[in-house]
Amino acid sequence: MSILRRTFLTSASAGIASACFGRTATAGQFTGKIRKAVKYHMVAGEGSVEDKFRMVKDLGFDGIEPRVAAGPENRELVKAFAAAREKTGLPIHGMVNGNRPNLIEAIDQAKFLGANSVLHVVGYDRKIGYLENYRRTQELIRSAIDHAEKQNVKILLENVWATFLIEPLGMARFVDELDSPQVKVYFDVGNVVRWGYPQHWIEVLGDRIEKLDIKEYDLNIAMNDGMRKGFDRPLGGGSVDWESVRQELVKINYEGWATAEVRGGDRQRLADIATQMDDVLSL
Repeated sequence: MSILRRTFLTSASAGIASACFGRTATAGQFTGKIRKAVKYHMVAGEGSVEDKFRMVKDLGFDGIEPRVAAGPENRELVKAFAAAREKTGLPIHGMVNGNRPNLIEAIDQAKFLGANSVLHVVGYDRKIGYLENYRRTQELIRSAIDHAEKQNVKILLENVWATFLIEPLGMARFVDELDSPQVKVYFDVGNVVRWGYPQHWIEVLGDRIEKLDIKEYDLNIAMNDGMRKGFDRPLGGGSVDWESVRQELVKINYEGWATAEVRGGDRQRLADIATQMDDVLSL
């Protein structure tokens, strides 16, 4: 009877916990393989940097990724990020540098914060020829590779709406020509729906993919209300075939970070995003 009572209490406690959190404890296909994160700028509110880090961790995210330009004007903010990471234990897995050309400084900033990557958007200068732009952007990245290797920070190239490198074979060739394990791809699932299918990009890019940006895109909304409006859907509620995306991620043995890049908000909004990520990525 004593053993039966303990079993009942254990089961009841598990059921109560599951009900409180609204999810079962069942492991998903990518549980333990994909670590979910948010961009820091998605966290709304008046709280301190530490407060925001703590809330993100409390909501079950495994890490965070700030977007801040390297330079003396942001030195105090970067220090605040470092302090928040130390106090909360929430990892800063990467830094977003956008298309800024100061890759060396961005790499050093990432190293200071314990991040292992810098997200770099390959620019497209329409005032020069396509081939010249191709050459210049590669030269910029190539000039920072030795420093990236020294600091053990990867330069990750993202696919964006810059009308450059908008199909997977071109992106793969661009990366391969740089010929460095420090240069890989930060693959944005939602960004490519405008031109193709995320699962096909994953098939072509393969192990060049180092990290994932997670967002949704709805082609029906885009065609009727405007291209940017296509992003205004919850994860799992648009045109992305998430099952096929997961299948291709399995084929390339993907393990690593997946960071939400959607409309942010308050605690409840971030909790909803965490749940949506769990669903579409099977976490």
